[in-house]
Amino acid sequence: MTTVETQETVLEKGFMGQNVPRKEDRRLVEGQGQFVDDVKRHGMGYLHFVRSPYAHARIVSIDVAPALELPGVYGTLTGDEAAILTDPFFQIAAEPGGSMKDYALAVGKVRYVGDPVAAVVAESRELARDAAELVEVEYEPLDVVVDARKALEPDAPVLHEECGGNLTYEGVWEWGDVDRAFAEADHVVKISELHFDRFNSTPLELDAALVEYNRGTTQWTITTNNQFPGFAVIMMAPAMRVGTDKLRFVTQDIGGGFGNKITTHPQLVACCLLARKLNRPVQWTEWRTDFHQSMSHGNERWFLDTEVAVLADGTMTGFRTRAVDDAGAYLRYEPLGGVIWSQVAPGLYGWRNIRLDFTQAVTNKAPCSPNRGYSRMQHLWFTERLVDIVAQELGFDRVELRKKNYVQPEQMPYETPNGCVYDSGDYPAALDVALGLIDYDTIEERRADAGARGKLLGVGIGSTLDSGTNNFGQSQLVNPDLQFSGNNEVATVKLDIFGEVVVTLGTTPQGQSHETTASQVVADILGCDVDAVHVRAGHDSYWNSHAGFSGTYASQFAVTGLGAVKGAADMLADQMKTLASMVFQCPKEAIELADGFARIADNPEAALPFMALGAIPNANNAGFPIDPPPMNARFVYRPPFEVPDKERKFGNLTLTYSMQIHACVVEVDPETGVYEIVDYAAVDDCGVRINPKIVEGQVMGATAHAIGAAMFESYTYDDEGNLLTPNFYDYHVPHTLDMPPLQTAAIETPSPFTPLGTKGMGEGGGGGIHCICAALQDALRASGSAIVTDSHNPYHRVFEMLRHPEQARAKVDVTGRAT
Repeated sequence: MTTVETQETVLEKGFMGQNVPRKEDRRLVEGQGQFVDDVKRHGMGYLHFVRSPYAHARIVSIDVAPALELPGVYGTLTGDEAAILTDPFFQIAAEPGGSMKDYALAVGKVRYVGDPVAAVVAESRELARDAAELVEVEYEPLDVVVDARKALEPDAPVLHEECGGNLTYEGVWEWGDVDRAFAEADHVVKISELHFDRFNSTPLELDAALVEYNRGTTQWTITTNNQFPGFAVIMMAPAMRVGTDKLRFVTQDIGGGFGNKITTHPQLVACCLLARKLNRPVQWTEWRTDFHQSMSHGNERWFLDTEVAVLADGTMTGFRTRAVDDAGAYLRYEPLGGVIWSQVAPGLYGWRNIRLDFTQAVTNKAPCSPNRGYSRMQHLWFTERLVDIVAQELGFDRVELRKKNYVQPEQMPYETPNGCVYDSGDYPAALDVALGLIDYDTIEERRADAGARGKLLGVGIGSTLDSGTNNFGQSQLVNPDLQFSGNNEVATVKLDIFGEVVVTLGTTPQGQSHETTASQVVADILGCDVDAVHVRAGHDSYWNSHAGFSGTYASQFAVTGLGAVKGAADMLADQMKTLASMVFQCPKEAIELADGFARIADNPEAALPFMALGAIPNANNAGFPIDPPPMNARFVYRPPFEVPDKERKFGNLTLTYSMQIHACVVEVDPETGVYEIVDYAAVDDCGVRINPKIVEGQVMGATAHAIGAAMFESYTYDDEGNLLTPNFYDYHVPHTLDMPPLQTAAIETPSPFTPLGTKGMGEGGGGGIHCICAALQDALRASGSAIVTDSHNPYHRVFEMLRHPEQARAKVDVTGRAT
C-alpha cells in the first residue's frame, strides 16, 4: 500500500497507526473461534421453518399433525399461534407503511417465496427439515407483482390490505433553487431510466441463534450472530409483550455481517416462543437457500426521468430525478434505510440544487435489509453515472469534469445543500493517485494494443463516500413521530486485581478487528504494551458496556466504538495517576504512565506497577483517608448531533465521510461480450488509520463485493416471484480466481469532529460497481457509444449492448438551454 499524507498526523508515534498483528487471528486460524453453531446445550432442539412455495397466496389451512407424529419431533409453531402470543412488530414507517402488520410467521397469507408459515423443532437438524416437509399447508394462489414500478399501478395486486396499496413511503427531497438552475443551464442532459440491481453481501456464516428460556426469571438468553442487538431488542420486546431486560443477547465470533444480520428479529421471536413453549433450548441455523430466498436483500432502485443542468464550462449545477425503491414484501428496517442516501445527496460533487422524488413500494420478493453501503451505494452509483453520461454526451473529459465539480479540499468542512457536513478530504488528490496506479497516462497506447489483439479496452472511475456514525434523527425525516436521534456507544476499561487491563465493548464485530484496534488505543493511553490489554471477545447485553444504539453497523466503530474506548481509557488513566499521587504524596500532574508503570516523571525509580494499582482498591485499601479510585471506568461516547429540521429535511445526518476512489481497466471480447478486469486500483481516505493493514483489508473486501455486484451477483426473479438464483449453484460470489490485480493506496485527512481524527470506513464498494460500469461504457464507445444504464452487467448483457447499442442510447437525450 502506498500512503500519501496530506495533513500532519494528529497522533504521536505509538501503537496507533502501526500494523499491529490482529489479536483475533490466532483463535480463528487455529479453529478455536466460537460461532453460534459451536454452542451446544443439553437437550436442545433444532428449528426448521416451513416456507411458502408461492410468492403470493392466502393460507387456507395448516396441519402440523403429520410432523408431530414423527418420532424425535418436539413441537411446532404456526402463524396463528404467533399472532395470539405476540403483537405486530413496531414499524419505522409513517402511514401508509406504518399500518403494516408483520409477525414472526406469516399470518393469513404469504407474500414471497420463502415466507415462513410454520416452524418445527426436532432432535436433529436433518429430522427437523424432514418433519417440516410433512406439514400440510393449503394455499389459495393470488396474483403476483415483482416490479416496484408496476406495484404502484392502480390495478396491481395488493400485498398488505391494511396499507391500502403497495405504496409504503413517498416524499419529495428538494434543496436549493432547482427550477432556476435548469432555467440558467446551457445544456440539459436527460436520462429516462437507470437501474440498480438487487443483490446482497452473502456472509459465509448464515443467520443463527441458540435461545434458552429461564422459567424462574422469565428471561431469554439469545446466543446469536445478530449484529445490531440494540435494534433487535426494541423490535422484539414490545412484540413479545415483555421488558427489554428479559432479552439477553450474547455474541462472540460472527462470520461476516455486512448489515445482512440486522433484521433477524422475526426469526429470533419464533425461537423465543418455541423455547418457552417446549421448555428446552432451541437452535436455528439457516440453510443457504433459505438465506437467499428470504433474508437481507439489498435495495433495488430505479431512477426515472432524470435531468442534469450543465453550464457551458462543464459546471453541473443541479439534478432532478424520480426514484422508485423496491423494499420487498415487508419493511423491517425500511423506509429508514431507503433514505440513508440523503447523507450523500450530492455525492462528491458541488451540486447545490437537487430534487429527488423518492417512492418506496412492496413487492412479492424477499424483504430488504441493510447491505454493505446501504442506500448510499445506490445513490452514489447514480451520481457517478450522471457524471460519466454528461461527459460522454457533451464531450467533456471525465477526469477533468470530476476535478472541476468535486468538492475541493479548501472547502472542507463542507456543508451540503441538505445540511450534512463533509468533515475532510482531498478528492482530486485521491483521483490522481488512483489514476497513477493504473498507469492512466498510457491508456491510449494500451487501447491500441488491445485493439490489435481484437479486444475493446476501457477505463472507468468510481468515486464514493462512506458516511459513518448515523444521526438516528434522520428517522424523523420519514416519520416525524419517532423519538430517535443522535447515537451512542459504550466501553469499559479497568485494572483487575493483578493489574490486568480489561476492556469490554458494546459492539458486535464480524471481522472488523475491534479487539486489535481497541488494544492499540488503550495501550497508547495507559503507557503499556498492546499485549497487556485484554479486550473481551464479543458482546453480552447483561454487561454494562452497551447502550441503545450498540452494535456494529454503518461504518462507525472507529468513531463511536473507539471514541468510547478512548474516553474510558482516559478516565482510567486519570484514576491511575490519582492513586499513584496518593501513594507518593505528590501532585497528580507529576505522574506519568509508561512502560507498564505509574511513576513520577522526574524520578522514574518511584514507580508502581499496574499490579499494585489494581490491588490497592480491590484488596489492599485499608488505611486510606479517602476512597482510592476504583480502577474501573465506563464511558458513553455521544457524537455531537442536533435533531434535523423535519420540514426542510435539513441537518447533519452523519458525523464522518470517508472516501474511496476506484479506477479499473477492462478488456472486452466484441464477439461474445465476455470481459476481464486487467487492472484495478482503490484509494481510500478514512482519516487517521489506527491499523493500516486492517484498513487495507476492508478496502479489499469492499472491492470484492463491488466486483461481484457488477459482474456476477443478482437476485433475479421470474414473473411468478420465483428466485432464479437461490443458492451458490446459480448465484456466483467472486472467489480468488475472479479477483483482478489489485493495488491500494491511502491518503489521510483527519476528521476534525472525532476524538482520534478517525472516520468509519469499509463500505466503499459503490465506487467499484460504478468504475466497472464506466469502463464498459468507455470500451463500448467503438461499437456505437452504448450507454450503461444498469449496475449489474454480466457477459450476456454486455453482448446485448454490443449488438443493440441503440436501445440504451434511446434512454438519453441532450437539449440546449432549458425552457
